[in-house]
Order: sequence, then C-alpha cells, then structure tokens
Amino acid sequence: MAKQKTVFISYRRTNAPLALNIYQYLTAQGYDVFYDIDSIRSGDWKQIILDNIKSRAHFLIVLTPSAAERFSEAGDIMRLEIETAIDSKRNIVPLFMEEFQFPSVQQHLTGKLSVLPQYNGLDIPMRYFMYAMQDLVGKHLEQDIDTIIHPASPQAKQYANHQQQEANIQAPVTQDTLSAQQYFERGWEKEKAGDIQGAIADYTQAIDLKPDYSWALNNRGLLKKNYFQDYDGALADYDRAIQSDPQYAIAYNNRGNLKKNHLKDYDGALADYDRAIQSDPQYAIAYNNRGNLKKNHLKDYDNALADYDRAIQSNPQSADGYYNRGNLKMDHFKDYEGALADYDRAIQIDLQYADAYVNRGVLKYTHFQDYRGAKADWEKALQIDPNVANAQNNLEIVKRKLGEA
Repeated sequence: MAKQKTVFISYRRTNAPLALNIYQYLTAQGYDVFYDIDSIRSGDWKQIILDNIKSRAHFLIVLTPSAAERFSEAGDIMRLEIETAIDSKRNIVPLFMEEFQFPSVQQHLTGKLSVLPQYNGLDIPMRYFMYAMQDLVGKHLEQDIDTIIHPASPQAKQYANHQQQEANIQAPVTQDTLSAQQYFERGWEKEKAGDIQGAIADYTQAIDLKPDYSWALNNRGLLKKNYFQDYDGALADYDRAIQSDPQYAIAYNNRGNLKKNHLKDYDGALADYDRAIQSDPQYAIAYNNRGNLKKNHLKDYDNALADYDRAIQSNPQSADGYYNRGNLKMDHFKDYEGALADYDRAIQIDLQYADAYVNRGVLKYTHFQDYRGAKADWEKALQIDPNVANAQNNLEIVKRKLGEA
C-alpha cells in the first residue's frame, strides 16, 4: 500500500466555482486532479470519464441541494460517476456545502447511491475554505489506499491533460464567487419550497457578486417567465447566461421555449433548440421541444418524428417523448397501433401522466371502439387531475354510449 495523490472531482455545473477552487488548492499541493471543465458530449465521452475515475485513487463528490436533485434522473452523468467510484472501490469523500443535509435529498439516493451517507464526509464552509482544504488533505487524502488503480486509456489521458491545461489558466476563485455560490444554493432551495420572491432575491444577490453566473441568470429568467410573465426580463437573463457560457444547453432550450410559446419567434426558437442539441447531443428535453415546434408550428412531421425518436433514444425513460410521438402517430401518420404502444409506454414510465390517459382514451374510443377501455382511461385521468382537459366531457360521452348516463 502507498499514499496516492490522484484525485477525481465529481460536481454539478451549478457548483463549478466551488469545484474549481478545490482543484486549484489540490493542484497547488501537488495532487494530480481530474476536473472536467469542458464537459465533452461527443465520441466515447462516458468511457473517457469513467476511465479517469478508475485511474485515480481518490473520488471527491461536491454535494449541494442543486447537485443531488438530479441523481434520480435516468442517465445522469454525476450518478454514473458515483456508481463507478463505488464499484471500483475508490476512496470516496463527500464534500458538503454549508447547510447540506442527506435527509433533504434522501429520495434521490436510490440504488447504489443509498450508501452515500455512510461515507466519512467533510463540511466546506465558504468563509473557512482553506481550513476545510487542510482538513481534506490531512485527514482524507493522506490515508493508505488498498485498491487497484487501473491505467487510463491514451484517449482518457489526453482528455485529462487537456482539461488540466484549461483549468490551470482560470483565474483564482475569489471569496465573492464562493459567496455567490452560497446565494445560488439558497435560491435553489427557496425555489423548490415555493418562495419565488425569495429565490429571485437570492439569485440576484449571486449575480451581483458574480455577473457572469450563467446558472443563476438562467434560473432567474425561468422564474421571471413562469411566475411573473416578465418575458423581456427573462429573455435578457437568458441572453446574458448564454453570453457568459456559449455552450450552456439548458439556457438555449429555455430561451427557445420562451421564443416559441410567448414571443412566437419560431425561427429563433428552432435556432436555439438546434444550438442546445449541438452543445449536448444527449439532451432529450431539447429534442422533445424541437419536435413539438416542428409538429405544431412548422408542420415538418417527418423531422418531428425523428426528434421524438432521438429523445427516446437519448433517454429511454422519457415519458414525454413517448407521449409526443404517440400524438404524432395518431394525428398525422394514422399509425394507431404505434400510437397505442407509445401511450402505453408513457403511462408505464409515469403512472400519473393524466394527458397520456386522456389521449389513449381518445384513441381507444375513436379508432378501436374500446369504449370501456376509454372510460377507464378518462376516469383515471380525472382521478389524477380533476381539471385535465377534455376528460370530463369525454367521460360523459362514453357513458351515454354505454348506456350508463
């Protein structure tokens, strides 16, 4: 057994400032650190990332509420990183930002991630960051490691070297930037708790401290649009987020939604969805949204179908992908068997998908004359959401058809 000075940092893009600060400290202490600053999404990128985990002894997880919430998503890369570290028996050290508590995210710690609370973690107070780093090095990274370190592939080594070169030219992380990170996380928690005004105030504080904080800009824009119909303000925030990070797929997608649904700028929306997918070729939500734009506004049905196919390919648990494809098959291609299979799959993935029950009922009633099946679907839809569109009227019609009204 020997002391190892190789580290992999697993983090969410929302927490990039904190992860970069950890990278800068450990690198100055002579550690060989993998910090994925560019986040590749082409070629065999998953294998490159996983190879770099297996070739390093220590695995640090930056845990915040915004990071943990997506652990339960199918295909989440951070979840895959943690699972790989567990399977390959790395020295796993969870790093907790202030106020992070495992019980608050327990519902996302499914499968292999259920063991995370058992690891000996470390709090990282922003005001005492240097002291926390000294504790990390002295107590967590200096222990003997009894595990197999796998050699990285040439491609993984090349990528790691490139990431280090890019990280090494970044400016030192300032205290203002770390404070902005705190405000962002507080805003995130307030947003989830329904305190929208408080969330906007915290996101604004984060932006005042770090004007190029693309994630805070994006989230503030989304709240302006969804809760205050401040479309101009939302557009300005999305523009700034994209200017700060030209590869920010989520901001492109959200700006595309704003242009499509509220500004009626369909060409602009299409360009934004294209850019989101270019930045992240596995972005199932963007494929769904682009498919809806092509189907509903551009009448480009063949390419809409291709987008729904790609959404499902990117995320086989995309209930929206199956639902949207089912609608297209039923309404345009008259592929009723295919539409029924898609609605079935959407409901299998999401048992509370009221709209899928409604449309499956329409399909059963109109094209299969399965009146009792349609009745059951519409009753289920109303049980889930008493206000779901068309279900009540449809239910009254089918009851009359069956002689029950």
